[in-house]
Amino acid sequence: MKQLAIIGSTASGKSDLALTLALSHNAVILSIDSLAVYSEINIASAKPSHDELTLVNHFGIDCLKPNESANVFTFIHEYHRALTHAQERRKNLIIVGGSSFYLKSMVDGLSYVPSITESVREEASLLLNNLDEAHRFLAEIDPVTMNTITNSDQYRIEKMLHLYLQTKTPPSQWFKTHPPVAIIQKCPILNIEMDRGVLRDRISKRTQKMIEAGLIDEVAQCEQLYGRRPNSMKAIGIIETLEYLDGKWSKKQLAENISTHTAQLAKRQQTFNTHQFTLSASGSSDELLSMGTTLLEQS
Repeated sequence: MKQLAIIGSTASGKSDLALTLALSHNAVILSIDSLAVYSEINIASAKPSHDELTLVNHFGIDCLKPNESANVFTFIHEYHRALTHAQERRKNLIIVGGSSFYLKSMVDGLSYVPSITESVREEASLLLNNLDEAHRFLAEIDPVTMNTITNSDQYRIEKMLHLYLQTKTPPSQWFKTHPPVAIIQKCPILNIEMDRGVLRDRISKRTQKMIEAGLIDEVAQCEQLYGRRPNSMKAIGIIETLEYLDGKWSKKQLAENISTHTAQLAKRQQTFNTHQFTLSASGSSDELLSMGTTLLEQS
C-alpha cells in the first residue's frame, strides 16, 4: 500500500486530481477539510458529488453534525479508518487536504496529552472567567510557553490550563518529556500551484454555481436547525449568506463578498503550504498527475 497527500488552495482542483488518481490507481480518499466533514453542509463546502463519492470510498466526509466541532483528532480517527480500510483491501490511500493545518499536525506529530477530568475542567472554567488573570497565572508558571500565546487566545489558554492542572507540570516541560509522534509517515506531499488571476476567476465562477445550486436555502435550513453558534456556521460562504439573509447585501454583493473572502483565504493557504511543508513536488494539476502516477506505481 502506498499513500500520498495533495494540498493546494481552495478551488485549485485538489479533489478532481485526487479522484482521477484514485480511480486509476486503486485508491481510497481521505478528505481533510474543516467544512466537508459536516453532513448537511454540501454546497457551501464544495463537497464531492454523490456520484463521485460513490465511485471511490471517501473518509473524512459527513462525519459530524453541523452543531458538533471538528478538530485534529476527528481527522486522526478518520485517517486510521481509511488506512485500515486500504490495507485490508490492498488499496492505496490519497489524502486531499483543504485544511492544511490539520494535515501538518498529523505529519509533524502530536504529543501525548492525558484525559482531562471533570474536576479539572471545572477549575479551569473558573479561572477562564478572567482571561487576563488566567494568562498571568500560566505565565508565572511557564513563561516560555505563554510568551507564544496572547492573552486573548482563549482556546490555547484553556488547553494549557487543562494540561497544567491535570499534570501539575509546566506545559513546556511536559512537551519536552513527551515529544510529538507523527501520525502520518512516509507520505509524499504534492502542492498544486495556480496563477492567482486564474484562481480568482475559478473562485468567482464556483461561487456563482454554489448560489445557483441552492446555497442560500442550504444555509437557511442549517440556521433553522442549528442556529448560528456552531463553528461550522462561521465558515466562509456561510457567514456571508447569513448576512444576506439579514438583509445586509444584495445577491450580487453576496457573490462578490464570498469570492473576495475565498480569494483571501486562498492566498493564506498558498503561503502556508509553501512554507510549512516539505514538498515532494509543486506544480500544475497536470504535472502533479504525472508525479502522483509515478509515486503510486513505484514498487
